[in-house]
Amino acid sequence: MTWVRRLSGWVLCALGASVVMPASPAISQDSELTPAASRTALPVPRQGHEVTEIGPGYYSFRYLGLRNIFLITREGVIVTDPIEPAAAAILREEIRKLTSLPVKYVIYSHQHWDHVRGAKIFADEGATVFSHENCLAHFRDLPHPEIEFPTETFTGTRHEIVLGERRLRLDWLGVNHGDCLIVMTPDHVDIPFIVDLATAGGMPLPFIPDYSLHHWVRSLRELEAWSFENYVGGHGIPVAPKARIAERREYIEALMTETRLAYEAGVPIREIPDQVAEKLRKRFDHLRGFNGIVRDNVRRTLSYYAMGW
Repeated sequence: MTWVRRLSGWVLCALGASVVMPASPAISQDSELTPAASRTALPVPRQGHEVTEIGPGYYSFRYLGLRNIFLITREGVIVTDPIEPAAAAILREEIRKLTSLPVKYVIYSHQHWDHVRGAKIFADEGATVFSHENCLAHFRDLPHPEIEFPTETFTGTRHEIVLGERRLRLDWLGVNHGDCLIVMTPDHVDIPFIVDLATAGGMPLPFIPDYSLHHWVRSLRELEAWSFENYVGGHGIPVAPKARIAERREYIEALMTETRLAYEAGVPIREIPDQVAEKLRKRFDHLRGFNGIVRDNVRRTLSYYAMGW
């Protein structure tokens, strides 16, 4: 659908996607060996597609600026976020280059359309479409003709999908980016798939829609306490270091603190975005898209302190 692709293009621009990375079979990692490395704005691939092997039978698939993971087991394939129909058709071809086994599960990370519109091609071949129970209300409230309704769900904070010799752990961290987002981690490679909570090296979306700021910080802190060293994000490079999660948390915390202080000090509302932007610039202007996004982030945070949402 043309309008959806145009909207997805706006989302990629908001994420600061302006540099094309060539496809590569190797895992591209954002080195954090020196302090300077942590101040690098990472390029975001946004053309074509690629498959990257993360670990044995564990792959990441990128289509334009979006990314998922899939697992190949002895009994079939587990696919996550099918992105959109065109992406899912390419993904199906790429999987068939690696195995003749069928896709048994398609798992949604959350309800947002840019990640989950392509499941039909797999569902038509018998795959189970899976999500957290909380996603169902969103699909009912705002349906989309290209989204396959989940056929199975789970409730609570943890679930496991078992297929062949592999287990994929699903963790629900509560409200953060919406109320049904899950983090997925295979049992044999401690590199979780973490969508939209911390895009490596980039800024949040301008008005940070569908994010609860304090719960977002809480979720990021929980993830920082986990044992992994690297993760796969829903956008951007194939593998990013855990330090990028701390970087996102520190940005959100600073954004909230400086906005609250300015608001409580009685700074005129129209002046607060520029004032806070200057306070954040020294620490965070290396983030991709900083100059074009930071003031809208401040305006969103003002509503949090002035109106309670």
